[in-house]
Amino acid sequence: MTMAKAVIALLWINLICLISVVVCTPDAWPKNGGRSTVDQELGESMLTKQLFAIIDLYKQDDPVGLPDASIPDPMPIPEIRQSFSFAKMHLRNVLARGMSRFRIRYFHTELSRMSVTALVAIDEITVNGNYTMSTFFNRAEGPFNVVMRNVLTKANVSLAVERDGTLRTNDIELDIAFDDMAMDFQNLGFMGSIFQSVVNSASNLVYDTMKPFMLSEAYTKIRHEVDSRMLNITVENQFTLPNSIAPLDMAIGEMRRIVRNKGLDPFLVPDYNNTAGIFGMQTTHTWISGGSSFYRYGDISVTMQNNTATVGMHVATQRIVGSTQWTVSIGRGMLSHPGRAQFTVEHIRVAFQIEQPLNLGKKLKLRDIQLELGNIQVRSDGAGTFDYVIEAAVNILPNVLRYQIMDAIENPLRMRIQEKLDCINTEALVRKYALEYEKHGIDIDLKDFELCEQQVPGPRGE
Repeated sequence: MTMAKAVIALLWINLICLISVVVCTPDAWPKNGGRSTVDQELGESMLTKQLFAIIDLYKQDDPVGLPDASIPDPMPIPEIRQSFSFAKMHLRNVLARGMSRFRIRYFHTELSRMSVTALVAIDEITVNGNYTMSTFFNRAEGPFNVVMRNVLTKANVSLAVERDGTLRTNDIELDIAFDDMAMDFQNLGFMGSIFQSVVNSASNLVYDTMKPFMLSEAYTKIRHEVDSRMLNITVENQFTLPNSIAPLDMAIGEMRRIVRNKGLDPFLVPDYNNTAGIFGMQTTHTWISGGSSFYRYGDISVTMQNNTATVGMHVATQRIVGSTQWTVSIGRGMLSHPGRAQFTVEHIRVAFQIEQPLNLGKKLKLRDIQLELGNIQVRSDGAGTFDYVIEAAVNILPNVLRYQIMDAIENPLRMRIQEKLDCINTEALVRKYALEYEKHGIDIDLKDFELCEQQVPGPRGE
């Protein structure tokens, strides 16, 4: 049974990081060290349910917040006390409103480094409560209101593999900023003009006091949320990660094994026939080996911006070798001559970007693709003296005109890849394998995995 554990783990790690960094739900997970099988199944079911709700949310033109997010709104803020040179300020019964109406502006993860960057924006946060301002000769109290606009929260989270093979948060950096702030302190009376400078600084006082409180709460909850769910993926599924190799490279190694097990390396190329006038060319028994030697030569990233997710990959192969049997004919086979050719390509490098709108009902799109071929060598046998001419032409021309050849290949290849992408139903795949994960954890059998699900025609061939 083929189990692509590393691949499944990486996909869920990214989803967990996105949900945990943007909004934490600590009450949904037990705080004790161990969890029963029932707790594990409940957690997986909750994650799947939340994923499906997110899919439905992002079918809207302007998605706000995240489903099942236990963000307190209004959020209580501890009492604030501050002394100035000639006055004392006391803020109490402070509540912050609008925290749940956020938008994910940016999300980026580097899979090899296991790092995540997220930007979350809130149009407006309103903070209100009661104040008391005391001076040597007067005292004022009453309600106050502070409005912060265009609030932006930035989070950087990195993960690391511990010695016991579990994946945990390594570092968390958080910051909150805003573009504009307006405030209103009522019942100040004549103190409003005398102590205007104190009142102006009071709005910053509210922000400076709220900021460490919110960051401390978010820091604790993000660490707890990520570590709890990582524990579910690794230890409780009996899946440990080596700390000597990046989880991404482990996943790529698993993909190489899948390619070999599916019989794709060596790969048998379909026979080829071409006729031009009275001349004909046929190749048969064409084998290519080395395709499973692929590896990453750059980072693999996932970026989410403008309600679109972009996956960027840089993949290369080691030496590709192949052989074919060819036959040249004249006059529809009246005269024919067979031969054999062997060829090698030092390497093939591919860099591409694929876009998927977060509205999964929309199709995947190939945004960019770049190809690079290494040195090409061919040896031919069967054409007699003409073998040397063939070898010279094939060995020299492709290497001299390598970039022109790549430019000529890229457009047809782009069209062919886009045709394949058009047949993929992303939402159906996500829903299907999310339910498989809920049933089997990361022990999902991908033996029968197909990107393009075959649809059964209707009674009228529809």
